[in-house]
Amino acid sequence: MNLEILPSKPTRNFLKLRKKLIGLTGKAIMHFNMIEDGDRVMVCISGGKDSFTMLTMLLALKKKAPIHFDIIAVNLDQKQPNFPQDILPNYFIAHDIPYEIVNEDTYSIVKSKIPEGKTTCSLCSRLRRGILYKTAKRIGATKIALGHHKNDIVETFFLNMFHGSKLKSMPPKLLSDDKKNIIIRPLSFCEEKDIKDYANAMKFPIIPCDLCGSQENLERKKIKTMLSTWEKDSPGRVNNIFGAISNIELSHLADKSLFDFESLKLSDISKEDLDSFNIINFINQSQKV
Repeated sequence: MNLEILPSKPTRNFLKLRKKLIGLTGKAIMHFNMIEDGDRVMVCISGGKDSFTMLTMLLALKKKAPIHFDIIAVNLDQKQPNFPQDILPNYFIAHDIPYEIVNEDTYSIVKSKIPEGKTTCSLCSRLRRGILYKTAKRIGATKIALGHHKNDIVETFFLNMFHGSKLKSMPPKLLSDDKKNIIIRPLSFCEEKDIKDYANAMKFPIIPCDLCGSQENLERKKIKTMLSTWEKDSPGRVNNIFGAISNIELSHLADKSLFDFESLKLSDISKEDLDSFNIINFINQSQKV
């Protein structure tokens, strides 16, 4: 397997960016214990910038990791019209990367179920997930790697909050509902702008994501625009939001299933909260005088 996939003439800035992305990917893997010795990682490749970048990061880390793990690239050919079937196999063969192409006509199913002009992404995603789970079991994969990055995680957080009334996002590591698959997102600490710059420099053979003819997820696009505006006004805000997702105070939210508010006693209140309680109590007593 050829682990060094680089441009023909890498610049100093490119090498610096590559080192940064490899470092952040390795940090995420270690922080969440994503990959362990002996793992067989199924790397899901859509043909987009994110999945190509994830694959090259994992290949680079495989070379230097103190543990042994195997990588197999898997692409799901959903039989979308004009899908370029030769691009990914040619890329994998050229770089000596073990791979498998899974052929499933989910396109016809989605088109028969979703009215014309409506977004097909939700149903398509569920079908794709089920097929990937079955594939992982068949090939003996112990981990399923997806190419979602930090911006995806933050955007999903706001989508769930605004449209689902839930504080929920994409976790870096997830046990599937059937308890049979572990999904990992090695790019969780990487920013989209860096991935885009890296992919452009690498000249990956990108496959467009709109072959199915579905409209872009307009709500996600709105969230992306909102976050972009915030980032311009206050640089670092997206990183702060991501940090908040990883730094939760359950006692300062309102979910009774996660924090026992009913049994809360005065002795359980922190010093900070007790000081606030005493101040409020003092004000109330003063108003009675």
